[in-house]
Amino acid sequence: MSGMALQRLLIVSDAWHPQVNGVVRSLARMVEMADQFGFAAKVLSPGEMKTVALPGYSEIRLSYSRLRTITRHIEAFAPDFIHIATEGPLGWQVRRWCLSRKMAFTTSYHTQFPDYLAARLPVRSNWVYPVLRRFHASGRLCLVPTPTVEQELRQHGFQRLARWGRGVDARQFRPGQNRSKMPQAPRFLYVGRVAVEKNIEAFLKLDLPGQKTIVGDGPLLPHLRKKYPQCQFLGKLEGDRLAAVYAGADVFVFPSRTDTFGIVLLEALASGISIAAYPVTGPVDVVGPHIAKNNISGAKVAVLSENLKGACLKALSLNGRDCRTFALAQSWQASAAQFYGHIQSGAPALKHIQAA
Repeated sequence: MSGMALQRLLIVSDAWHPQVNGVVRSLARMVEMADQFGFAAKVLSPGEMKTVALPGYSEIRLSYSRLRTITRHIEAFAPDFIHIATEGPLGWQVRRWCLSRKMAFTTSYHTQFPDYLAARLPVRSNWVYPVLRRFHASGRLCLVPTPTVEQELRQHGFQRLARWGRGVDARQFRPGQNRSKMPQAPRFLYVGRVAVEKNIEAFLKLDLPGQKTIVGDGPLLPHLRKKYPQCQFLGKLEGDRLAAVYAGADVFVFPSRTDTFGIVLLEALASGISIAAYPVTGPVDVVGPHIAKNNISGAKVAVLSENLKGACLKALSLNGRDCRTFALAQSWQASAAQFYGHIQSGAPALKHIQAA
């Protein structure tokens, strides 16, 4: 897009570096690829504000800055488009700013907050959905990751939904050369946040042969390390170190029942390892086209079953080449094309904001 003036996109997110999760990875990719689609993208995050730690999640900081402080940040960038990616305190403040000035904006739905809250507090999901619906209803478009999430949100009264898929870096995540071929010593891997909503104990308590490895950090990590000393806990890994752990595994186990997508599923497949998971939102959408109707036999890249142990053992027999082939079709280029297409169609360019 050289020689052309880039349109300025402000992405507002309560989740950003140094957090490591699917929301941050997805948004970071969109920022990196912005100029290919005629945009200059900037993220407005709590890192630029006064913050307080989220109870139970000390690594997550939430903004409590006043609207006038946030306004200064917005006016300094003078965006042509605004995308509010999260429904946290910063997202609500920028939503308020946009509505007060009649500025169009888009939103995205990344996290099943009703399920997350239900896992921690005595909060019914039908109390949470109306709040989320109100938040997203003000935007021109709400971007959702999968058909299942779209269908579920429509059932709760959400409107103006559009699909935004995810991708994988198949150059970084690729098959290794030293994977175990011994059926008596397979390596089962989980990568992700170590928190109650991820349902990790459903994996750890399984009677499986070989080694169970957990990669990730979170509030549940000390408890699980103590309770399951026979399992390997590697903490947070990134880059080549993370890719090497993927490449050395035999099966990727995804016990979560609350994820809206699961980028780690694509990273595992790109690494040539099969998936064992429950037949729920996320796995169903990511690998659904390769799953037989009975969720057990005939799968090419994954086994989805309510019998997670059976799925883990069955997944050992799947072909890593099929996994890799599937992942190669899921590119970040296609994801970014979707994202920026929706940004342009969903929110007419704003008039440049004159700083006060």
